[in-house]
Amino acid sequence: MKKSFPALLLALALLLATPVQATQEIPRQRTYAGEFSDLSAGSSFYDNVAALYEYGLSNGKTDGSFGLRDSLTVGQVVIFAGRVRSLCLTGDPESGPNSYRAAGDAAVTPYLAYLQAEGVLGPELDGELTQAATRAQVAHVLANALPETVLPKAHDQLVTQGYATRRFVSDVDEYTPYYRDILDLYRKGVSTGSDETGSFLPDAPITRGAAAAMLTRMVDPSLRVRPQWDLSDLYSAAGTTLADLVEPGSYVLSPSTQEELESSIRYMLASGENQIIFYYPRLSDDEVRELMSQLLSIIKGYCEQGYNELHCTRGVGLLTMSFTAAGAGTQVETYRAAAMEAAIAVHDQLWAEGILRPDMTDMEKARIYYGWICDNCVYDYEAGDESLSHTPYSLLVNHIAVCDGYTGAYNLFLKLEGIDCTTFIQGDHIWTVATLDGSKYHIDTTWGDSGSEVSYEFFAMTPQQSQAIHARQAA
Repeated sequence: MKKSFPALLLALALLLATPVQATQEIPRQRTYAGEFSDLSAGSSFYDNVAALYEYGLSNGKTDGSFGLRDSLTVGQVVIFAGRVRSLCLTGDPESGPNSYRAAGDAAVTPYLAYLQAEGVLGPELDGELTQAATRAQVAHVLANALPETVLPKAHDQLVTQGYATRRFVSDVDEYTPYYRDILDLYRKGVSTGSDETGSFLPDAPITRGAAAAMLTRMVDPSLRVRPQWDLSDLYSAAGTTLADLVEPGSYVLSPSTQEELESSIRYMLASGENQIIFYYPRLSDDEVRELMSQLLSIIKGYCEQGYNELHCTRGVGLLTMSFTAAGAGTQVETYRAAAMEAAIAVHDQLWAEGILRPDMTDMEKARIYYGWICDNCVYDYEAGDESLSHTPYSLLVNHIAVCDGYTGAYNLFLKLEGIDCTTFIQGDHIWTVATLDGSKYHIDTTWGDSGSEVSYEFFAMTPQQSQAIHARQAA
């Protein structure tokens, strides 16, 4: 078995530390030991408030409490944001603001001056510093307090889809003050909202407990949160059948042209059948064999369907053509169903993880699947004519195949994305011809699977490039 597909996970490194060593974890400066009288171990904000203390971001109130349910002013939020930025970029929560500190200044002044000098804030909140902060104002202060190298948008696609469908964060729209900043907090794992639909409550005041949760998630990646939003129906291919992937044709009892034969085969496949009857009262045995050869050539254009063998039963002028697969015996439909189930699982996983996205081009999606095929299969050098390795089932389930198995599985993935594709056959080799963003390209996943590395030389070849490359490889 070859390597699995970790490269597609596109994991984002959460880089938190000083500018000198950006991957270094920020150390906590002290240990919380019950300093706040109103913070019990059972509090939903316990870990966050304790972390706020340990990072040196808060000493609590003068009465010995933290004030979990107290509100914050805009100025107090600015102070916290200044400390967070300074801590993450310099290792000290006060060193940044200290550069702007002067005798007689209000408490908030050095923090505001620091954030404004760093380009985090402008003058928009200068007249609101003593007012109770709304959650929207908090989002505005915090959203840009750290660079993306420190606080990346780890859930960008999920939040974009959830918000665009109006299923989540529905109490925020383009008219909400600072709505982009609010959504950024979701994208960065700083907020998941206040209920199961992700409501942010932008006009509500924020408590010190809720603010502590947001602030410490900015500093500590282990405290960040991911919205638990189910959007699987937006991308899932569940319920799709192999028959759904074929453009329906018309049944012709006695086809007289290649087009009529192809239309009849499409009719059979789109009907979910593997058998079709033709009426030819005067065909010789040689002519029947020639007809069968034509039909096999047509079915190879739909190799994602898993058929590669044909049996003919003759009656009085009637020819019953039954399609099956090498090595499948009487279980061909079981293998086809298992291949489809496995392909849908891969498709849905790639979409769920944001590896495939709606904003991608056909070319980009096809490249993702090309890499997946090459990374998750090995070539079966021992396969004979009756091996299941000639089917997409073998690649998708057993992860071993030959060229028609590679091509069948790849075409199955492309068709699940609505990408038109067929095959090109040259001698005993077969590969994909796909229409990507309006242009035809040749794609050879078999030769792309070059062993330890994926070779993209065989991806998205023009017909001319394909002819030259395949001629060179065959020489």
